[in-house]
Amino acid sequence: MNKPELRLVVKDNLAEIIKRLNKVLAGNTLVDLVPVLTRLGKGGKLPHWYEQLLKSNTFPNLDGKSIGSIVEMLFVGILETQFLNKYGINSISVNPARGVDIPDLDLGIKSPSENFCTSEPFFSAYERLLGNEHDAIILLTDYQTAKKTPPLRVSIIDYSYLHGSEIADRNLCTLARKHRDWLLSEDETWAKKIFRFIAFVNQSDWLAKQLVILLDRLDKPKEILALIEKSEEDFKRQNKKRRDEDREEIPEEDFKQIQRIAKIQPLHLGVVTAIDDWVADTQKDFGRLPNDNEWSRLKTSPLNGRIGMSFALQWRYNFGSLFRQEGDEMIVSEKTGKYETRS
Repeated sequence: MNKPELRLVVKDNLAEIIKRLNKVLAGNTLVDLVPVLTRLGKGGKLPHWYEQLLKSNTFPNLDGKSIGSIVEMLFVGILETQFLNKYGINSISVNPARGVDIPDLDLGIKSPSENFCTSEPFFSAYERLLGNEHDAIILLTDYQTAKKTPPLRVSIIDYSYLHGSEIADRNLCTLARKHRDWLLSEDETWAKKIFRFIAFVNQSDWLAKQLVILLDRLDKPKEILALIEKSEEDFKRQNKKRRDEDREEIPEEDFKQIQRIAKIQPLHLGVVTAIDDWVADTQKDFGRLPNDNEWSRLKTSPLNGRIGMSFALQWRYNFGSLFRQEGDEMIVSEKTGKYETRS
């Protein structure tokens, strides 16, 4: 079987895989995985946490990253011994350094806890829109809760399978998809500049946030003008709040840049000019236009991101949108053991 076919096997059996993974995380049937754990362990030895998990059904006092690595190792062990061996797959390697956790399947594994976040290596800002080149399984653990009441017991409380293009920023993809066809028909240079801004934008920056709001209304000039007028009220309110908190105020020049848009006709050209200036001022040489490969993909990508993504030295993935809705309270169902939302 080829890699896409093997991934489909995993996807179709994911509910049962998670059920068995939780048994192993509780120390049950752990001995069945000894050959795999020995092979994957350092120096060809069983991992240091194995004996404690086997005897007391608990883990040593470990951090979230270590728990994520353990979940990944046990997941691979279950795949190899109980699901893929019937297809002649008897040895699955784990190698996150290659950019994908399970290269034999071109499949990633991410294990956020109740804060819904993980950090990953940063390669290109355009991943925010294009996503990854491989699929990933998202395993939500209860580590944040479990660590408060030692000894440590961990379980998977929810899960999701994401295709590569879905591992992108949901809101930014929606914004890019909204205007893509119109932009490509009007001016491809404008389109590239706008996609660059969306990829690099930092919405904690007041000016950038205002530009995102204007960009959302790019094809509605009357609404752009109304939003420009409204920005003055927000500028004053935000600066009052900053003064009260003894923080640095938003520069007057940022406000003037928003006002200047109203003097440019057509208005959408004013927005394009302003976002281009923002990238140049804040990102310098780092804020490059998409290369030929990225641009070709951006023109045809489904732009169907499902998570939140922000970047610094690494990507910070936020999977909250997969498992809850804004304003919902997360509770664990006594029947299923999975997270459910309560509005």
